[in-house]
Amino acid sequence: MSVGIVMLVHTALGRAEQVARHWTRAGCPVVIHVDSMVPRRVYDGFVRSLADEPNVRFSKRHRCEWGTWGLVAASQDASELMLESYPGVRHVYLTSGSCLPLRPIEELIEYLDERPRTDFIESATTADVPWTVGGLDHERFTLFFPFSWRKNRYLFDRYVELQRRIGFRRRIPKGVVPHMGSQWWCLTRQTLSAILQDPERRKFDRYFKRVWIPDESYFQTLARLYSTNIESRSLTLSKFDFQGKPHIFYDDHLQLLRRSDCFVARKIWPHAERLYDAFLDHPEAAQNRQEPNPGKIDRIFAKAVDRRTRGRTGLYMQSRFPNYGWENGLTAGKYSVFQGFSDLFKEFESWLARATGAQVHGHLFGPQRAEFAGGQCVLNGALSDNAALRDANPKAFLTNLLWNTRGERQCFQYGPHDNPKIIWDMARDPNAQINVISGAWAVPLFKSNANFANLRAEAALLQKVEHKMLDQLRSPEAKARIRIWTMAEFIEAPMEPLQIVIDEIGQKPHRRLAEAPVMEDLSGFGRFLQNLKNQGMHPYLMGDFPVEHAPRNPRRAARKPYLVKK
Repeated sequence: MSVGIVMLVHTALGRAEQVARHWTRAGCPVVIHVDSMVPRRVYDGFVRSLADEPNVRFSKRHRCEWGTWGLVAASQDASELMLESYPGVRHVYLTSGSCLPLRPIEELIEYLDERPRTDFIESATTADVPWTVGGLDHERFTLFFPFSWRKNRYLFDRYVELQRRIGFRRRIPKGVVPHMGSQWWCLTRQTLSAILQDPERRKFDRYFKRVWIPDESYFQTLARLYSTNIESRSLTLSKFDFQGKPHIFYDDHLQLLRRSDCFVARKIWPHAERLYDAFLDHPEAAQNRQEPNPGKIDRIFAKAVDRRTRGRTGLYMQSRFPNYGWENGLTAGKYSVFQGFSDLFKEFESWLARATGAQVHGHLFGPQRAEFAGGQCVLNGALSDNAALRDANPKAFLTNLLWNTRGERQCFQYGPHDNPKIIWDMARDPNAQINVISGAWAVPLFKSNANFANLRAEAALLQKVEHKMLDQLRSPEAKARIRIWTMAEFIEAPMEPLQIVIDEIGQKPHRRLAEAPVMEDLSGFGRFLQNLKNQGMHPYLMGDFPVEHAPRNPRRAARKPYLVKK
């Protein structure tokens, strides 16, 4: 019996009994600590169920709340009982009731026999630990933590703030360099007994009782004082997510656990019948004689964390909306937005559909309805054109439309009349291609036959809305592909920007445009803008638009003939 097992149990006592018998069948004595929060009646029944096992002992019970001293005290008492009761034990392996041996126990015994003076305990200084979650690394050793983080979070946070404000710092015991690591260790009798029998143990215990999460630092720190050979790693496979919570292993993780080559894994779901059957009843299937290497499955866990925190590209699940900025791409595919084009060109949507082969919509965020292509009322995925439904969550409307139509390029119109809540989401979306002709909203006003005073008021409002919109598009945080032309510069040479836009959509092979959209007749538009200025409204978003358009090919005046005398 060269290896002794200490088990910390607080739930699923039936599984703990099954695993304890598995250890003892291989000749390993087991000392079990049962959390004092487990009812006495349940505890007594558990003790009776293992009464037939001579190599199973039970240690003094402690209240084991997460992050508190009780977990260390339980490990201390159980380890002392192990060392006292079984002199032949050379290594003590700390496990929990949810731990499961993955390889035959004989392999673990042989592995440790070959390394009789090696301590396996993850032990790193706070400066070298990248996995601390919660903002407390070195401070966990220099502040007091009398309140439970789980049960009294408010008092916990306020007390930490108070100590920071007054500049309080605890004195670390002389000769102690704080280290951190996994709670699940395997220490030699020599190192463990040196820790438990240290003349200064009372001083160390008094200090660590007010350290935050002492079970991850007590043995990890003190082992550095006494061990002659530390392997800073755990023989137990224990994986944590981005929030610092342990991953739970289920039946479908069977092959994954086998690939790890680790001796023990936690945390196993109590109802994972397939796992317990495979590793406890048929352990010979796991024989491989390989060095434990949890890094072999790290890539899979990294992908799991990435999927959990970022999701699939462009997919928003109804049960999980990512935090702002955590999205793995705002949308599922590339799309194009046109602002001012349908105001400046006649039947622009039908022309664009012919030129690109994309699905071209009208104003999807218009005030009356979502103008789906072809006048449809319902689009893929039962997406309704109802404005009230759309405006309840404009971002979800856009992401749903692009997810439901993925594989087909979507194009739609946008303008100052449309819902402004969506513009920032489009501006920061790398999938968006946004093309703006600023000031083109004035063309429909120019064509209307409304009262000029009303036109002036509406023009002032639309210009204010578009100005705010352009500020968002020009933000340094905007990630969309954005092109902005003033109306004056666009109509000087419209074919060049149109060609750029069509090529960027990329639905058809690059070729010169054979057909151009028909532009609205702008005769008198300059005078209209001048009238707005005369009425006190300055239309600056159109650019430098002349009052009277000069003819494109002006006729040169005939030169008078003259004679040259010799």
